[in-house]
Amino acid sequence: MFVRALFLLLLALTIGGACWLAFAQRPPAEPSATDAGVPKLVLLSERDGDGPLASAELASPPETKADLASDQCRSIGPFPTQADLRAAMNALTPLSKRIQFRETHATQTRGYWVYLPAMPSREQALATARALSAKGVRDYYVVTAGDQQNTISLGLFREPANAEKRRNEISALGFKPQTNTRTEDLPQYWIDLALLGDEAPDWRSRVHAGRDLREETIDCF
Repeated sequence: MFVRALFLLLLALTIGGACWLAFAQRPPAEPSATDAGVPKLVLLSERDGDGPLASAELASPPETKADLASDQCRSIGPFPTQADLRAAMNALTPLSKRIQFRETHATQTRGYWVYLPAMPSREQALATARALSAKGVRDYYVVTAGDQQNTISLGLFREPANAEKRRNEISALGFKPQTNTRTEDLPQYWIDLALLGDEAPDWRSRVHAGRDLREETIDCF
């Protein structure tokens, strides 16, 4: 009796499950990701390398080694400041196939210093200063500290001719002045460009950074 009841229960469960699978409501179909007539978006990683998008991206083929070897390159500079460099880069970029900048350093003259060399002691330096004053020299300074201590400065001049004149005046009074050229290391900036055409562009009409700019032929980069 028990076995018969168990058999009927299992049969009823089987029939019920079959009916549920046959007549249960189907889930609605997922809507289309795009409207009709609109192409589906494709990720860059999913693109076929031989498709139209890839060929459009390579519409202008990369330069070959032969193309690079036939390029002509120029260097323009030196530009004294980074602001001048940026303005020139903006002006020259449309005229070039490739463009870059580089920084160099140059030693520039700051002036010419006329002086009497350092004395062995401060007392001797002051005594020499009084001797200068007694002979009518007013423009001098006794250095009291640093590497040039006890030196007597006789002036800093921008032009070498003025420094030489001062040195000769002091020498005529019986002293032995010397002249030292003062320099400083300053950065300079150059722009290197590969010409867009066969002839160098008229860059002077576009770049306004002083009259000391020059153009040099360089190896292409």
